[in-house]
Amino acid sequence: MRDWAGISPQQVHLSELTTTRLNLQLDALLDEDSTFYGDLFAHVVAWKGELYLETGLHRALRSALQQRQTVHARVLELAEDGTPLPDRR
Repeated sequence: MRDWAGISPQQVHLSELTTTRLNLQLDALLDEDSTFYGDLFAHVVAWKGELYLETGLHRALRSALQQRQTVHARVLELAEDGTPLPDRR
């Protein structure tokens, strides 16, 4: 398990994200304190040239509804074999 807190956040364009979730938790979208116990940033996995939104679908949707084109996320970059690459930020 990767320690996401060790990855520096960055802005990611919403149009570049591929979601891995089939369902949105509406209560998380509407809850103003939805990040109280979790990370403030979405978690994205970069693998084979694609950006996969692992967690934070509600954050991405909230950004889109506010007419923003980016979301702040921690991006874990994986090598072709799936091993994590060092954080370059």
